[in-house]
Amino acid sequence: MERELTPSESLKLIETMIGQAKQSFYRSSFYFLLWGVLLILAMAVNYFFASQGDPRGSWAWAVAGVVGGIASWAYGAREGKRQQSRTAMDRLMQWIWAGYLATLFVMMIGGSASGSGMSVGSIIVLTGLPTFVTGQLLRFKPFAFGGILFWVLGAVSFFTDMQAQALLYIAAMLLGYLIPGYLLKRREDGLRTA
Repeated sequence: MERELTPSESLKLIETMIGQAKQSFYRSSFYFLLWGVLLILAMAVNYFFASQGDPRGSWAWAVAGVVGGIASWAYGAREGKRQQSRTAMDRLMQWIWAGYLATLFVMMIGGSASGSGMSVGSIIVLTGLPTFVTGQLLRFKPFAFGGILFWVLGAVSFFTDMQAQALLYIAAMLLGYLIPGYLLKRREDGLRTA
């Protein structure tokens, strides 16, 4: 049989929930800043080599994936030890992004196997979904707007050449990941001092 909470217990529960929500903020900006920088650099390197007719630029994507994966894992492991418990929001965000990565890999492998590849526009559009949902879940409008921007720039890129697609990809990462990630970092820093 459940007992009713006293007013002071209710207040303590609310304070605990707010604290957990703030803790969720503490871990989010790192990933967007890390991946934003890595993916912009990978596209810039890939584009540079491709414009020279050199196919070796594709190695930049593998390097970005390995470096980003290791850094994300290490940061997540460290934060997991520091955090006392995981919230439902933490688990939801984890599964949204894991689902995104699984979908991206399946589409890339399928595109490669079929010989059609995966267009830059498809990657940009697909990235809009978890970015938008993250913004909505965190109630952080810059990421929600970033997700919408991914969709718009991805749609535009379907009608452009490879040079413009590379620039649209970089713009999407800059405006959809880096700037919102920086704004979230500033908010996190404010929450830490509060």
